[in-house]
Amino acid sequence: MSGINIVSTGGYAPLLAVTNDDMAKIVETNDEWIRTRTGIGQRRMSNCEPTWYMGAMASKQAIERAGIDPKDIGLIISSTITNDFVTPSASCLIQRETGAVNAAAFDLGAACSGFVYAVDTACRFLATDENLKYVLVSANENLSYITNFADRSSCVLFGDGAAAVILERSDKLFTSWLGADGTGAKFLYAKNQYPHSPFTTEDHFTVDDETDPSVDHRLLIQDGKEVYKFATKALPTAAKNAADKISLDISDIDLFIPHQANIRIIETAAKNLGVSMDKFFTNIDMHGNTSSASIPIALNEAVEKGVLKRGMKVCLVGFGAGLTLGSVIIEY
Repeated sequence: MSGINIVSTGGYAPLLAVTNDDMAKIVETNDEWIRTRTGIGQRRMSNCEPTWYMGAMASKQAIERAGIDPKDIGLIISSTITNDFVTPSASCLIQRETGAVNAAAFDLGAACSGFVYAVDTACRFLATDENLKYVLVSANENLSYITNFADRSSCVLFGDGAAAVILERSDKLFTSWLGADGTGAKFLYAKNQYPHSPFTTEDHFTVDDETDPSVDHRLLIQDGKEVYKFATKALPTAAKNAADKISLDISDIDLFIPHQANIRIIETAAKNLGVSMDKFFTNIDMHGNTSSASIPIALNEAVEKGVLKRGMKVCLVGFGAGLTLGSVIIEY
């Protein structure tokens, strides 16, 4: 499969910064407890900014930086688990806001691995459609929509934000690997709850603990220990499998940009991978866990700070609810 070139990146961070001290005002916690266990110092939260709006702002910045006509974008893929609407898709609203009138548009839901899945999907579209010039991939998340702010163990983790990339066809290095384990779905989930039809008599389909009336299944429910066990194995597995497909030595990768879930997860996974943390770009201290938006937010910051330079080999690796995992290795 031919590769891709990241033409440009863009990002959007809500102006509202919620510190650990702010979190301590609503649940029994403190700054030291949160930092030592997660590496998080603050997280951005939307202050009525819709998910699609954040995605549109990040996409506009990416388009402006690319210096392209939005009419030349042939496809928009939006990764999100927190769309503002059942329908329309966030991607269609991003198309409307950016003026990419010639683009097809669809949303992709793979939780925290969503951006990796979307980049891989974009590459496949570019490889099979010679008339497709640019693909816009945006990841936009409002996790504050579904955070349980009464759960001290999980509410301190999550934040909101968006980032986007403009992609084009290229002969540059590209390899990817995607995976999933649906048996772990019960370890991290939030349920859509729709009213039953007038013909419904019984609900036979439940998750394991749905019989507990004290649990609000519309909010994120997480088994932290099981997610940690999965994530510390998923990161090295996804990265190695992508590298092995082209016989690339992991040591030849210049920079890793992982899903920003928890600094302990990243440190343990790096050790399991046999790679120094010096090669890992992290910004979880300022953003928290923004699900599928975390990798592109970090990617955008790595570019802005000059950490990621042209010609470097970068591994984008995600893991999350589903359970899903995946990695793309590209030359920036």
